[in-house]
Amino acid sequence: GEMHEAAAIPLRVIDDEHLERITLGDRRLEREVLQIFVRQSAMMLERISGEQPAVLVTAAHTLIGSARGIGAWRVADAAERLERASREGRSEDISDAIADLKAASLEATAAIAARLAKPSH
Repeated sequence: GEMHEAAAIPLRVIDDEHLERITLGDRRLEREVLQIFVRQSAMMLERISGEQPAVLVTAAHTLIGSARGIGAWRVADAAERLERASREGRSEDISDAIADLKAASLEATAAIAARLAKPSH
């Protein structure tokens, strides 16, 4: 379907334009929002490891919101798949989605760390 063509386009890890719109170009706010995402995604990933579908749904849902907030589309996409698979109780899809979500979150966290290491201008 159309979904797959879109997925083939390499996404930037963090959508700068989106982040700038959300934070109105305020660098201090941007850093704060990014740090919150890093903390929250780490917390949710911990919660996700070996949990009940109900917990997965909630954790995935939280991550969708925070990932969308900073324009981490790949994280949001994996979290959406996890939420769907958990709702429907498809364990094979759940473990695939968790693996993708972990990879995407690590990638986003690394990109954010690099970004936060840069002095604000």
